[in-house]
Amino acid sequence: MGKLVILKLAEGNFEQGFPVTLQIGDENVRPSVEITGALPPNPEILRDYYRWQSIYRNLRLPSRPIGLPKELNQAPSLEDCQQVTEEFKVRFNTWLAADSFRPIREKWLEKLIPADNIRVLLQTKDLRLQKLPWHLWDLLERYPQAEIALSAPAYEQVNRITTTSDKIKILAILGNSQGIDTKADQAVLNLLPNTDITFLVEPQCQDLTDQLWEQDWQILFFAGHSSTHQTNEIGKIYINQTESLTISQLKYALKKAVERGLQLAIFNSCDGLGLAREFADLHIPEIIVMREPVPDRVAQQFLKYFLSAFARGNSLYLAVREARERLQGLENQFPCATWLPVICQNPAEMPLNWGELFRDTPNLPTSLSKTTAVKRITNRLGFSSLLLTSMVMTGILTGVRYSGRMQPFELGAFDQLLRLRPPEKPDSRLLIVTVTEEDVQAQKQEKPQGSLSDKSLAQLLEKLETYQPQVIGLDIYRDYPVGKDYPALAERMRKSDRFVAVCQLSDSQAGKPGVKPPPEVSPEGLGFSDIAVDSDNVVRRHLLSLKPSPSSPCTTPYALSVQLALRYLYAKGIQLQFSPDGASWQLGSKWLLSKRIFKPIEAHTGGYQGVDASGHQILLNYRSPGSPEAIAPHITLGQVLTGKLNANAVKDKIVIIGTTAETFHDYWLTPYTTPQGKLQAIPGVFLQAQMVSQLLSAALDGQPLLWTWPLWGEVIWIWGWSFLGGLLTAYLHRFTYLSLAAGIAFTSLYGSCFIFFIAYSCWVPLIPAMLALGGNILIVTTYLNIKFKNKF
Repeated sequence: MGKLVILKLAEGNFEQGFPVTLQIGDENVRPSVEITGALPPNPEILRDYYRWQSIYRNLRLPSRPIGLPKELNQAPSLEDCQQVTEEFKVRFNTWLAADSFRPIREKWLEKLIPADNIRVLLQTKDLRLQKLPWHLWDLLERYPQAEIALSAPAYEQVNRITTTSDKIKILAILGNSQGIDTKADQAVLNLLPNTDITFLVEPQCQDLTDQLWEQDWQILFFAGHSSTHQTNEIGKIYINQTESLTISQLKYALKKAVERGLQLAIFNSCDGLGLAREFADLHIPEIIVMREPVPDRVAQQFLKYFLSAFARGNSLYLAVREARERLQGLENQFPCATWLPVICQNPAEMPLNWGELFRDTPNLPTSLSKTTAVKRITNRLGFSSLLLTSMVMTGILTGVRYSGRMQPFELGAFDQLLRLRPPEKPDSRLLIVTVTEEDVQAQKQEKPQGSLSDKSLAQLLEKLETYQPQVIGLDIYRDYPVGKDYPALAERMRKSDRFVAVCQLSDSQAGKPGVKPPPEVSPEGLGFSDIAVDSDNVVRRHLLSLKPSPSSPCTTPYALSVQLALRYLYAKGIQLQFSPDGASWQLGSKWLLSKRIFKPIEAHTGGYQGVDASGHQILLNYRSPGSPEAIAPHITLGQVLTGKLNANAVKDKIVIIGTTAETFHDYWLTPYTTPQGKLQAIPGVFLQAQMVSQLLSAALDGQPLLWTWPLWGEVIWIWGWSFLGGLLTAYLHRFTYLSLAAGIAFTSLYGSCFIFFIAYSCWVPLIPAMLALGGNILIVTTYLNIKFKNKF
């Protein structure tokens, strides 16, 4: 989308200065930036301009003015004009570099980049300001896609009839041609494609008004003599050898023409700012005039350059800029030719595009229609070229993805999809007993070595086992023996078949020595607490098993969550089985049609690329009943010890004991977010509950595990969206249609990934497919633009 810059110069004068307001925003939306400044007093600017104007108008040039008498007895030379031109340019830019105007300049540089397509509207009713050559502003020259237009402070949009046909309707008025060659203008117009031109050669006033009243015109063109009376700032055109008209004398006919679709007026004649000022009251969308008397050859060349660029598909603004800059080649003979053309814009209207003026038909020659030219180019592209570009794009993205550079973005997309899933009910098969900060403080007199003292643990286990839980998991490190005062606790930990304790494996690469298990617990009653954490410290993977190092103080190969889930499932008649190759686990009840297969993550799985996939890992399918901490019913240690525990909450359940006290730093980041938008951290005991719940849900409820496609499936998926992007660009030639189709495609892509994730628990590549779709749209658009420009 292009940028719209509005520079409003309020009432003022060169003796006192001008208040200035700058607005910047995207096209067709409200400005997003507004700032004020001021142009300081500088009467010399006006004096220098009039000096330049006097010299320019007294040059002996073949031009199109009438009624502009020569003021000097001796005609100035081209060198005189060039010298005063350079002096004025320096003074003009010095004025625009004033301190009071600096906020305007700095905000412009902050918000706009040279690559932006920029329309600049200068809103002022001061004719003297309109006459100044604003294109000389050094700031504008930094932006090759920018062009400035004049605009009246008061404007409105006219409700007009907008029609399109196979031809663009142009009314071309060739007025008084005394001393000039208007036939050259006629010849240039006749070369335009897809046009229906009516020429009025030196018409009578009645003929002109009849044509304006009786037909629908889209473009009004005038070539001949014109002038602006400086006293009342009224423009006049000379339509034949004896008659001249002001715009006000054509007011009703022109007003009707605007209402019936007139969108552009081109006055390829002298001194046209007065014409533009009168036309502003009619609210025509756009006008092109010459600021000063224009030499005949300059007028002809400008018309040729402008219409060529405009019909080629450039916007009106960029077409005027291109034509204006090409006039520089004439300035050795006709100085300041680039100063002359200027656009006058109705701010309520969007800029005109040649292709919007007519309806394309398939029978038109290729050289006559931009749309048809693009179609021919598309046909030359063919499916083979579209296939090639989409395959190249897919190969590049697959390589970048394999290197791991997309992993942060893909994991972010994974998190978002996870958060969008509908909430589930808490898992009633679990009960979490939390040791809170208050519980820790209450045990201080017992001098515990950790968050849970021997006395509290003994009381807790005694109360829990009274209600017959299926299994009890202790997610608290106890690398020390039970005190001598609690032999019953040591005996219970040693002999209980429903008690599982935790330890930590050593990791020499990470510098972790590991944590020893409780001495009283046998190896069969242990589970490790190690958790697979991604590079952003978020837990998205579930580590099921890992071969411990021979030097590790913790020698159990299974995670605590696995030990708890298997004991619970064993009571239900479900045992862990392995695939014939031993690579996958199998769990499932006899009521399920098929057993759940726990296929391990590999180094390159889905959005994970080059991840440490040691051991047996799967994606962690969080159960989220609103919050990951609401995974299951929970009760505090203090509540249990004071008799507030309900027997039904324990019987035949998995009880997990862990600390939530912040002083023990057992918190882990999840893909979920807090109301403040930050990633939510949950205590380790809730994370263990999430992992246990995933295993139970898969084995007993048939809940699918999160899975990904094989590499070849993901490559085909990415390629398909890349090919679609190229196809849309090749066959939708209008920007509006392409933008709409691209928006629908991106929405469909996101929706498809969301449905796969929600309905089938499949993590489908979203970010690579989006880049493939958008990248191929950009590539094919660039290719067609280059090819199209070469056609004209």
